[in-house]
Parts: sequence; structure tokens; C-alpha cells
Amino acid sequence: MINPDTADVAGGFPFHRASYSPDDLVQLRALLDRSGTFHFPALPTGLFPAAHLSAAGQYTRYDHVWVRDNIHVAHAHFATGDAAVASRTLRAILTYFARHRHRFEAIIEGRTDPAMPMNRPHIRFDGRNLCEVDEDWAHAQNDALGYVLWLASRLHLSGAMHLDADDIALLSLFPAYFRAIRYWEDRDSGHWEEKRKVEVSSIGVVVAALEAFREVLPALADGLLLESLIAPGREALHRILPNECIDGEDARTADGALLFLIYPLDVVGARHREQILANVETVLKGEIGIRRYLGDSFWCADYDLLVAENKRTVNVSDDMSARDALAKPGQEAQWCIFDPIMSVIYGHMFLASGEQTDFAMQAHYFNRSLAQLTNPEGDGSSWLCPELYYLRRGHRVPNDVTPLLWTAANLKLALHTMMQTTNRQAAAAERQTTP
Repeated sequence: MINPDTADVAGGFPFHRASYSPDDLVQLRALLDRSGTFHFPALPTGLFPAAHLSAAGQYTRYDHVWVRDNIHVAHAHFATGDAAVASRTLRAILTYFARHRHRFEAIIEGRTDPAMPMNRPHIRFDGRNLCEVDEDWAHAQNDALGYVLWLASRLHLSGAMHLDADDIALLSLFPAYFRAIRYWEDRDSGHWEEKRKVEVSSIGVVVAALEAFREVLPALADGLLLESLIAPGREALHRILPNECIDGEDARTADGALLFLIYPLDVVGARHREQILANVETVLKGEIGIRRYLGDSFWCADYDLLVAENKRTVNVSDDMSARDALAKPGQEAQWCIFDPIMSVIYGHMFLASGEQTDFAMQAHYFNRSLAQLTNPEGDGSSWLCPELYYLRRGHRVPNDVTPLLWTAANLKLALHTMMQTTNRQAAAAERQTTP
């Protein structure tokens, strides 16, 4: 049984179980809440910086707002019962894009060239004043825009947030924009903000968004436009999955971003789901976390010893050769955002199937997620969620972006789903023992 008042943290996070009782998880949640693991420090606008930075991490500029991260954090709150936080965050994002709608309109009308990423809607900005950041960045990120349309539609359809006529007019720019850039064949920088290529993780987000928005506008003529946009996206999914990219030198089989097409987007079928999970398990899974993809050079071994602070988090989408030259096979950073999502996916599979093997895999990845928590204080006061672990002088250590709010959001989802499945198990066991 977990006792948060007498927990011994000398050996790291100690509460790993082959299976959990409902009471175990209630006490674990209390411990993590008290320790600040699920502390999400919002800006006055309702948006979240990418990370809650210490002085050592200020150089990363993760105090900026990333659209993608905010959608994942907002969705985690929505899915775990806090729709108010999700709605406030989404409202701020819509306000930001309304102020900068000219970027959508200029591309839709053919007045600016989408091949120049700075012309596209900016997906990284100052969340305090909702202003763009005057810094070269890889803004060609169709997934980030798709996530906005998807979550806005989900919140509206659930009744958690009302989209008025002005909101619908703004959101209707998104499909028109996706049509203008031909998203199903557009080369974007995607989840990892790197070299532009046709990547199915971005296409899948847009497909999920268009399908959700179609439910918001079922009786309008816009539905015909949405159908015409969904079809080529679906064809691309069928043609490319379970790979991330199939284009020449950019071809990539396994990529952690594909997990988000399973959860939360639910935009892939069972066959592709199984193939994506198998690729993550056999190709990307490491001893402590999960690689984004093989050959990833971001925070490769001794990254902080090889790369100056002002060069560690910069736009490399036009030329990754210098950073990639530092990477060595098998020494990629292992990220912490994926294990909790793997746990959530297997948890939902168990809720649908009742298969104990799914429940066992859920617990396995949940335990791995807990093992990634840090305890830099050494006194039990705080377990933090890192962005990633990298090799420093031969040892895996968390990088300076700790805690990353996206990781904390995913762990919050994993714990919530673990509670759901464990309660189901307990109820089933009680029914079996009741005369």
C-alpha cells in the first residue's frame, strides 16, 4: 500500500506494481498532487509555457507557447474532467489566431508563398500578449493547426465550449488553408519541427480535425468542402501507414508521433494501430524512454558538451547536417511523452476487449512512466516530468527542460486511465465473489 507520508525515495520513484488496486492509485494521485508533479502553471491568458523552467533552462526559450503542446495539455485536462481549463486554453488560442488571421487569408488567396515557413500561421508565440515572436522558426506545422480545429470541435460537440458565429468563421479558415496548401502532399516540419517532408503524422491530425469539424457543421454547404478534403487525406493514410514517410531519403518507418494518431485522435484502424505499436516496441523503445525516431540528433549523446546553449534549441528545418553529424546510432535521446501514451492506448484497448494482456501492457508502460520521474530535491517534495533523457558522459540524465508540461499532461492521462481500468477489474472481481 502506498503511504505518501512515509515514502522512501532514496532509490528513485518506488511505487511500481505489476497491478494496482484502486486504493493504490488514489494514494498515488494524492502523492503526485502534493509533490507538484501535476502542477500546470498557466499564464494570465490561460495558455501554458512549454516548460516550467529553472534558471538553468531559461536559454531553451521553452517559456514560449507552442500551439501543439497547449492542445495536448488542454486535452488532458478535458479528458480527466477539467473542461474549464481546456476551454480557457482553447479560447486563448482562438483569440491569438483571430488577431493573426491575415496569415491564413494571404495563403488562401494566393498572396503569399506557403513554401516560406515564416509566411504561415505561427505556431510558437508569446503567450503573455498573444504576439508573434520575431525569430526565424519552422512554422510549417500542419499538425499543430489540425490539433486546434480538432479540439475546438471536440469541446463544442461535448458542450464544454460554445463556438459562436465568429468562432466558426475563424475555424472555417483552417479547412480553406489546408486546401490551399494541399495538406495531403504538403511538405511540413511536423511534430518535431525539423526537415520538411510529407509525413503521415501531420496528415492524420488534419484528417481527424476535418472529420471532427464536419460534425460541427453537418447541415452546411461547408460539409461538401470538408468531404472533398478528407478523401485525399484518407487516401494518403492508407498509402503511407504504418510508415511516417515513404519519400526517398526522407523515408522513415517508425516515429513516435504516429502514436497520437491512435490516441487521442483515433484516426487509424486496428491493423495500423497494431503495426505502429509494434514498431514503437521493437524499434524505438529504450531502457528508460522512447526515441522519437532512429537517428534523431536532438539531445544526442553529450549534447550540452558539444553544442553551445544558444545553438541547442534553434530552427534547423532548412539544414540539419551540422546537428545530425553529432549523432551516433543507438545514442538517441529517449523521450518521456510516449510511455504514458502507450499506457493510455493499451488501457483503452483493455476497456474495449477485456484482454488481460492489454491490461498488463498498460501497467508496464505506466510503470515506465513513473520511473522517468525525477527527484532532484532528494527530499520527497517533488517528482518532475522531464522532456527526455540523454547520454551525458555515458549516463542517462534528464535534459534542462524539466518539467515539460506535455509530459506531465500525458502522465495525468495515464493515471486517469489506469484508475478506470483498475476500477473495472475490481468491480469484476467483486461480482465474481458475490453470492
